[in-house]
Amino acid sequence: MIREKLRLNEEAFHLVLAGMVGVIGGVTQFAYHGAHQFIKWLAFGESGDFLAVAEHTLPWRIFLVPTLGGLAAGLVLYWGLRVLGNPGLSNLLEVIVAGDGRLSSRAAVVNAASSLLSISTGASIGREGLIIQLTSAFSSKIGQLAKWPPYRLRLLVACGAAAGLAAGWNVPIAGAVFAAQIVLGNFSMNMFGPLVFSSVVATVIARHANAVHGWVRVPDFDFTSLSQLPWFIPLGIAAGICGAAFLKVLQQSQRLTNRIRVPIYIRIMMAGAAVGGMALLFPEVLGNGYEAANKILGEDLRLRFLVGLFVAKFLATAITVGSGTVGGVFTPTLFLGASLGSVFASCLHA
Repeated sequence: MIREKLRLNEEAFHLVLAGMVGVIGGVTQFAYHGAHQFIKWLAFGESGDFLAVAEHTLPWRIFLVPTLGGLAAGLVLYWGLRVLGNPGLSNLLEVIVAGDGRLSSRAAVVNAASSLLSISTGASIGREGLIIQLTSAFSSKIGQLAKWPPYRLRLLVACGAAAGLAAGWNVPIAGAVFAAQIVLGNFSMNMFGPLVFSSVVATVIARHANAVHGWVRVPDFDFTSLSQLPWFIPLGIAAGICGAAFLKVLQQSQRLTNRIRVPIYIRIMMAGAAVGGMALLFPEVLGNGYEAANKILGEDLRLRFLVGLFVAKFLATAITVGSGTVGGVFTPTLFLGASLGSVFASCLHA
């Protein structure tokens, strides 16, 4: 009886911690959005969607801002990590699998500042890595200050990852599943419950009426005949092949870029210049790509333009990630999937 009561108290305490982490995730999303729009306004003279900004920006500025933004992001990363020395483990999986749940908050802040500069100046990288890293690091720091045991610190880090993804993309279930499957590798209910609660709290805060949401808007689709269903099979196969090729290219890009014996801030600046050059022809490559994904989903675009856009975003993301730019590839992958599906649909209609 006493053991059962202790177990229930422990689970209730974990839910309280998860809710606290969810609040951190939602607030981090708000702070990111405000800082992102402010830096974009400083760089481009206008805030808002990258596509709308690019329409009112001179070509030289479209090229120069990602280049200088890459230099600034690289310098923050270079000098920040040099000042920190050995900050300890900063990778979520290392902290959970090989570590004791102690995630370096100093390294997370440096990485987040570099990532914020890159994203806000047009780098082809996703924001989800920034929010997940910060939320997990802050959650781990609270646990360290409270001197909680390693198993509880690991749970806090996983809840931070779930809350960060959920707050950034309005996906409470996906955030919890991501943290359970990828971060913890454990679907037991005593672990999954706090992950879901943390994700839901973060999502509710991120859904505040005054928030500006960068969500993909899928148009209505009427499924009227079973004859439409078989066409999704070759599309799924093509998407799988494209995804495998994308991961392979990212790895090769990192290997090739590491052979260039220049400081990391020069590499990131060169990647920014490459993205800026592509943006002169395809401004849709600027940023993480959710605005362009909505454009692809909502407009009837020509096949040649879609193919060019797919290739440009593919190369821009590979170059950006290969250079060492801090960020995620979740959003650029959605962009590539949307453009691939549109190419497939255009060919099918033709």
